[in-house]
Amino acid sequence: MTVSKLPGQPHIAYRGDELFIENVRLADLAHQHGTPLFVYSKAAMLSALGAYQRGFAGRQAQICYAMKANSSLAVLQLFAQAGCGFDIVSAGELERVLAAGGAPGKIIFSGVGKTRVEMRRALDTGIGCFNVESEAEIDVLNEVAQAAGKRAPISIRVNPNVDAKTHPYISTGLKGNKFGIAHESALAIYQRAATLPGLHVVGIDCHIGSQITQESPYLDAMDRVLDLVQAIEAVGIPLHHIDFGGGLGIDYNGDTPPAADALWAKLLAKLDARGYGQRQLMIEPGRSLVGNAGVCLTEVLYLKPGEQKNFCIVDAAMNDLPRPAMYEAYHQIVPLAPRAGAGRSWDVVGPICESGDWLGRDRALNVQAGDQLAVLSAGAYCMSMASNYNTRGRAAEVLVDGDQAHLIRRRESASDTFQHEKLL
Repeated sequence: MTVSKLPGQPHIAYRGDELFIENVRLADLAHQHGTPLFVYSKAAMLSALGAYQRGFAGRQAQICYAMKANSSLAVLQLFAQAGCGFDIVSAGELERVLAAGGAPGKIIFSGVGKTRVEMRRALDTGIGCFNVESEAEIDVLNEVAQAAGKRAPISIRVNPNVDAKTHPYISTGLKGNKFGIAHESALAIYQRAATLPGLHVVGIDCHIGSQITQESPYLDAMDRVLDLVQAIEAVGIPLHHIDFGGGLGIDYNGDTPPAADALWAKLLAKLDARGYGQRQLMIEPGRSLVGNAGVCLTEVLYLKPGEQKNFCIVDAAMNDLPRPAMYEAYHQIVPLAPRAGAGRSWDVVGPICESGDWLGRDRALNVQAGDQLAVLSAGAYCMSMASNYNTRGRAAEVLVDGDQAHLIRRRESASDTFQHEKLL
């Protein structure tokens, strides 16, 4: 079988006719742990992080992993040990970071709907910064901080009205999105925030979307943010850091996003040209650090040929891999041990009782019941969005380091899914 380059190579690749992750045969992991099973490459994650670290060599920069992409404790531990901070969007994510050994002072708290309880917990923990997303939030955070006898460090998330040219559900920088404060209103809101006794203005934040595969949206957004930095500091409000968010895309199906180090070379050149090159920088990559580092293994249960469609029914489903059902997202699907021959076109679907439960449409596969498949590029927004719909336990997770495979989450049993419920 001739296979084109897979997303995740060289860390996920065929050796002969068997699919490996680093030095571990994926079929062995499927046999040992069962399916569905998520498997991640440590080397792939550190390689992706290394591109950002190279891009920021010699600069004052803090990389904060956007943990909503994959919040498994061992993954957080890996990035904490590599020096990363964390971008969180809930108190639950805060507790995960702390449990994984993350430094509170390197935590940025984003999100449009922070509660008072979440704000107080974050203040007590001593996080690095709140990314504030509305005037109303500014008032509430000021109240909470004053009641706690503290000053909350804040940056204001500015919406630059830049089109990230991505799926509308993951575009966040346009006027019609719920995120951030309008670019035109930002200066006045900064001036007001600077007068509030419970707040300490320390930065400015911008994040325009996710799965971005072009350079131009970043360059456009940077220009608009730097215009604001100049205006804000001209009225006497110093900004300690500039936060450019994340959102860099990965290869799902021949996508060609710029490499992180190449992208940041261009962005830093623009920063230097405008005189901000030595400013403290913050970025919040998520998907680009973990997406291509993971696969989901699944077994073919039944083949169901039909007049209009041929269905390949597998044991993974939309509760394990929500992205196709939510965004009509594309994941490559390949066999762990390819069979000779061309095969036929199949819709790869799961067992859940929803017509939206599909993982891939019109895939050319030569498969039989009992074969095992790998859904690629499954390291981001899969396990972190997984559910127990149809009372399906969430999958196990394995982290591979060279020739070692570590079980980092055991498979949920049925009793696990209802352990907190009570009969009348």
